[in-house]
Order: sequence, then structure tokens, then C-alpha cells
Amino acid sequence: MLDPTQVLHDLVDISIALTAERDVDALLGRILETARRLTRAEAGTLFLREGDHLRFAVVQNDFLEARLGKLEMERRLQAAPLPLNEPSLAGHVALTGETINVGDAYAVGVQQTLAFNRTVDASNEYGTRSVFVLPVQDATGGILGVLELVNARSATGAIVPFEADDEILVRALAAQAAVAIRTSRLENLSFRDGLTELYNSRYFALRLDEEARRSARFGHPLSLVLIDLDGFGRLSESKGRAAGDDVLREASRLLVKHSRSFTILARRGADDFVAILANTPKAGAVTYAERIRGVIERHPFAQGSVTASFGVAAL
Repeated sequence: MLDPTQVLHDLVDISIALTAERDVDALLGRILETARRLTRAEAGTLFLREGDHLRFAVVQNDFLEARLGKLEMERRLQAAPLPLNEPSLAGHVALTGETINVGDAYAVGVQQTLAFNRTVDASNEYGTRSVFVLPVQDATGGILGVLELVNARSATGAIVPFEADDEILVRALAAQAAVAIRTSRLENLSFRDGLTELYNSRYFALRLDEEARRSARFGHPLSLVLIDLDGFGRLSESKGRAAGDDVLREASRLLVKHSRSFTILARRGADDFVAILANTPKAGAVTYAERIRGVIERHPFAQGSVTASFGVAAL
């Protein structure tokens, strides 16, 4: 039996965080953690709908984290998006807006878009049984994403079906997730660089200050990687501004593709980029910088070979 006072306290805390927390991933992680705790779910995922696929925005799984470690678990589960044209429970909810609550995912039959996608289980030696999936909708009914909870646990640790009475509570949390996503997207309009679509220097300054204060409060490591494209001025002069812009856009795409979803990437100047790596010590930042340096150097830019220089700082 849930404690009504504790439930109210949790919902109020998240409502307050919605007005103060700019890190949407951290906020969505908090919402998912609360939904899991209140429903006794072993695992959960908060997907964001992006075009014709779902992106694993936040993933939590106690079983896999204990076996693989947090970073490896996140790497595996966030490696590839979930196409909406492939039958899955989360995809079905994203397309229809329906709520799904099943006691055994493997007993779900294939009905158009509704089926249990066993790929994640098979690749990670995991056993999904009870599943609770709800849409994350904005005020107009548009589906922004999907909240999925997996394997409710009883007091004795046995996997049991999710309680139907929990739906109202989880819907309230899904509504808070929708507010967080919507607010983040509106802020992105003023915090994004128009050419590269990375964050701009204004957002970088705000987030660096927030992450530094968070690091000081909780003792988490924080690293910063500065990235400067070599000889960019000469390239723009010899091949034209349009060619230079193409290089900047392509370099930005490489940074996004080869960085974790929670890495904060920004363009600070003409050819200067920066990555804020929360919960990352200096050694991890150096490894990241070396990897990105190699990615850029090996990439076949249409304008010719491009290299970059890097600087690393840690708190």
C-alpha cells in the first residue's frame, strides 16, 4: 500500500524541480526513478519520439546495472533507437496513445504494431515479464514519448503484474515528464546555435555553472573538453564560407554521434566547440578527447582532411 503523504511529497518535489532544473535528462531520470519506486519496478525506460523512431532518453535497470555497471548498461540500451515500423509495446503506445499493462510480455501476440520486441532481452540476457507502458502527451494530445516500466516486484522479490490502481499515479508522472520535455524544447529555440544545432555559448555558460555547483555539492567529478578545428580560417578563405559551414555542420554531427546522450555539446565560437562531461573524471575526459580526435581525423570530409586540437580540464 502506497503512503499518500509520500506520494504527494514526491509529486510536489518534482513540480518544484520543473521550475528550477535545466538538465532535462536529469529531470526525466528523477521522474522515472520515482515512477519505478512507487510501482516497485525493477527497470524502466523513458523514450522520446523523434520522427519515425523512439530514442532511449533515460534507462534504468537494477538487474543489468548490477551485472554490467551503470555506464555499460546505458551504452548498450541507448546504442540504437527503436524504429516505429518494427512491432514493439513502446512503439505501439507511441503510435496509438493507448496504455498497456501486461503480466507477461512474452504472452503478447502479434497484432499489427502490438508485439513484444525481444531484441533487448536477447542481447543482454534479461527476462522481461510484467510491463506497464504509458504515452507521454502534451496538452494537445501529441505524443512526445513513452514511459515504460518493467518487472514489478512483490515484497518477497517475486515478479508480479503492475497494479491497475497505479495508472493514475504514473499518468501524473508522465504528465510531468511531458512538461519537462516541452519546456526543454522551447528553451532549445533560444539556446541552440543556428548553424550546427548544438547548444550556444549562452547555454554553455549556464550549464557549466550549474554542473560546477552540483559537483561541489555532491562531490561528483566534472570535466570539460575544448575542441578547436585546425586551420579552419585558411579553409574558409580558400574554399569559401559555404564550404566552411559544411565542415562545421559535419563536425557537429560527428560530435553528437560519438558522444553519450547526456554529454552537453556547445559551439562557443567560429570553429570552437566544447563538451561538458558530468560525472566524468579527467582520465575519462582524456579518453573521450582522444577518441573524438581520431573520429574527426579519419572522417572523409568533402572539403578534404580536417583535424582538431583538444584541451581537457577537470574539477
